[in-house]
Formats: sequence, C-alpha cells, structure tokens
Amino acid sequence: MSKSHTKHFLSLADISKEALREILDEAHRCKKARAGLPKGAVDANTPLSGHILAMLFEKSSTRTRFSFEVGMSQLGGSSISTSSNDMQLGRGESIEDTAKVLSRFVDAIMLRANDHNSLVALAQNATVPVINGLTDYNHPCQIMADLMTLEEKGRALKNLRLCWVGDGNNVAMSFINAAAKFGYQLVISTPDGYGPSGQMVDRARGEGAHIELIHDPVKACTFADVVIADTWVSMGDTDIEQRMRDLGDWQVNDDLMEVAANDALFLHCLPAHKGEEVTASVIDGAASVVFDEAENRLHAQKAILKWCLGK
Repeated sequence: MSKSHTKHFLSLADISKEALREILDEAHRCKKARAGLPKGAVDANTPLSGHILAMLFEKSSTRTRFSFEVGMSQLGGSSISTSSNDMQLGRGESIEDTAKVLSRFVDAIMLRANDHNSLVALAQNATVPVINGLTDYNHPCQIMADLMTLEEKGRALKNLRLCWVGDGNNVAMSFINAAAKFGYQLVISTPDGYGPSGQMVDRARGEGAHIELIHDPVKACTFADVVIADTWVSMGDTDIEQRMRDLGDWQVNDDLMEVAANDALFLHCLPAHKGEEVTASVIDGAASVVFDEAENRLHAQKAILKWCLGK
C-alpha cells in the first residue's frame, strides 16, 4: 500500500461521517457474527489472515491491549505487543525511523502514546495504517465503542442528548470530534479551567455539531439521555489533590442521574474510581452499561482494523 493511500485512524475529526458509519455498522456485524463462539475461535472468513499488528505502549493498558490482541486473533491475524522502553525508541531512536522500520515488518501499527504529536509523526512516516490507541489529545477507538453500545441499547444517535460531566479530557475531545458526524447533541459540564479546547469546539460547531457548554452539572444533566464520566486524574497528571478539590461537585451520583431522562444510560470508559467521579450506586446500577461498553472495544476495533486494511 502506498503512503498516499494509507488509511490511518488518528482522530474522528479527520474521518468522513460515511466512513465512520461504515465502521460502526461493521462493528455491529462483527459482534453478531460471534454469537455463541468461544473467545478464541477465529472468525469464519479470517479476513486478516497473514496480517500482523504491532502494538506500541507508552502508557499502561488493560482494555486496549486485550481488545486489540484478541481482535487480531479472531480476525485470523497476529500481533506483537511491546512498550516503548523495550524498544530502541526508549533509547533515543526517533519515532520517524521507528515508523519506517516497523512498516517493513508489520501490516499495521497501534500506538498508545503520551503525546499526540508522536502519533502524528508515526503516521506521517509509516507506509502502513496507524491506529490511535489513546493520546493526550483524544481517544477515538473508545468513542466508537461507546456509540456502538448506545445503538445496541436501542438509542438512535441523531439528536440523542449526551452529557459529559467532569474533566474535559481526551475522551471528551473525541466526543466533540464525532458530534457533527453522528448528529447527537453534546452537553459538556466542567469546572472552570477544566473545559475542552475552545478552538476544537468551534471547529466542530462549524461543521454542524450541536455542543453546549454548561457549568452547572445539574442543569447540564437535566433530561440527558446519556450521562458520561471519566476519571478525574488521568495518567501523567500530577496535581491530584487540586483536581479532587476542583472536581468534587462534578461527581455523577444518584441525585444527578435523577434529573436525567427516566431511561438515561451511564457511560464510563474505565478504569473507574468509585466514590470519586462516580458513586458505586450509579456505576453498579441499572443505568450503567460500562461493561458492555468495555466489551464493545473489541468489536469496534476489529471494524477499525478491517477498514484501515481495506478488508
């Protein structure tokens, strides 16, 4: 595959709504086709037979690591997983040279990176597809799994009211990037100083996204169809005590869910810290679909892999 025709999956903002719809539809098909099969069984058509995925981790991982590795196995391919410290990358080899070398060995690369610029540099120098497994800027694979989960629960995405509560982090950014593509309404409630990039919000609005920034979490969650939270302290954050103080009033609890729609769902990308960003009564309650959401990382990423590799 020539570099000019390589399909990377770096940001939902850069992929057409038609392609994202295609990926989401394929994710549903992938999951349905595996009904009743053991986890290690290979998909009937083994679409990625002979293909190898390199998985590079600068951050620790549970869901990303297992879902990509199992996904490649189910698709008939294989994977190689390594941390940056186990490679020459950890001893000063450039990301550009790493991209060129790995492109000679594997068919696709997944990077879970500290810095989004590293992901971009990798993609610019690779001749194989590069997939964003998470960066400090965004987390597109997670949002595809989240949206798949909502559709699975019978919720049409167009005009659905999603409310993000807490830190306007990388996951929130991907919800912003996808808002215009799928037509949902997005309400974001954060403390002062924790809001998402105004530039990216303006860009999404310019593309037709319906995004509201509402400081008061109770007002923001009123009549919400979906309430979403994430950890208050992300990997790499050092201002832990300050964050706990600042975000305390943005906890998703029973009172907050009470003002949402009667059939509202709760999402969280995990890992969760019960008693901090969400109470146990919410995340373990009837509204929570967090473990379906986690499972759907597998199926969404299989669809992403197939799209990137033209299968």
